[in-house]
Amino acid sequence: MSMLFTPYHLKNMTLKNRIVMSPMCMYASSNRDGMVTDFHKIHYASRAVGQVGLIFLESTAVNPQGRISDVDLGIWDDEHVVGLKSIVNSVHACGSKIGIQLAHAGRKAIVGGEIVAPSPIPYREGVKMPQELGKQDIKNTIEEFKDAARRSKKAGFDVIEIHGAHGYLINEFLSPLTNKRKDEYGGSRENRYRFLGEVINGIKSVWDGPLFVRISACEYHPEGNTIDDFIFYSLQMKAQGVDLVDCSSGAVVPAKIDVFPGYQVPFAEKIKAHANIDTGAVGLITHANQAEEILKNKRGGLIFIARELLRDPYWPLRAAIELGESIEGPKHYEKAWSEVMPKDNNQVSEKWYPGKEPVSRS
Repeated sequence: MSMLFTPYHLKNMTLKNRIVMSPMCMYASSNRDGMVTDFHKIHYASRAVGQVGLIFLESTAVNPQGRISDVDLGIWDDEHVVGLKSIVNSVHACGSKIGIQLAHAGRKAIVGGEIVAPSPIPYREGVKMPQELGKQDIKNTIEEFKDAARRSKKAGFDVIEIHGAHGYLINEFLSPLTNKRKDEYGGSRENRYRFLGEVINGIKSVWDGPLFVRISACEYHPEGNTIDDFIFYSLQMKAQGVDLVDCSSGAVVPAKIDVFPGYQVPFAEKIKAHANIDTGAVGLITHANQAEEILKNKRGGLIFIARELLRDPYWPLRAAIELGESIEGPKHYEKAWSEVMPKDNNQVSEKWYPGKEPVSRS
């Protein structure tokens, strides 16, 4: 069997394959209250029908002022749990696992009112100036992540991912480009890591399931963090019990990025090798053979796919055909799927047609 369709075991969870739907902002909470809409229910369930092993919800805000936009999903209130649980149930009904990405946008929040950051530095010219977080504000934010994890557990999620990438609040603490604090949360990389470390501890106090962290492993700036810094951070995460580092890059400061197929995979490979922690590979991975190479060369443990799954919710079927695999699809689609999957005996499966003779594939 190909590596891509080999089950992946982690704590109390088993994924049926190594295909992960990466968190992607949908901006679909139309009432600006952070609530789940019909779009979310259809959007995520369709990828479960398509046989994605693990599906991540979009960036979900732990605080209304920490939304990227005012139409983001939220998990800052117990009232959000009902809608989130409905998504979880529909994904589980199709045999997939589901994760939630907990986030705070920091200085990149585009909402009314005050926005916050480790230091009062705007993302770029012409945007809102953030207020520097005080010590009590930091404690309150850590508590908000903890409360969001508690709600995630109540909603039935299988995995939590902490969003520490793309220039949002946690990433802002990690980066010397955005963190100019003079207290114990700024300065050395040990101090810059402190906020993320305390968020991890807070979440783990109420959550014992798989825990991932998404990072921006390259900041595309000569004065920013290097891969050595992220290996150091990953070693700290592993010591705290984080299970996987999801290796994205960029968006800490405006930068020109040379984008090409698999351009972020080397970050996952280096962190996996040097920090001895499993990693998620992401970045214009569009073909099954490309994903298979990453896994077989131990460059990452899971394959995170984003826009390709927006174009094709049934990408796992296409990947199976490309790799010569025969996978089990939804029973309602079995006849159609079996007609295109590789077979040993040139016959359509009769699994879902009891009492009928197999149909020859002429």
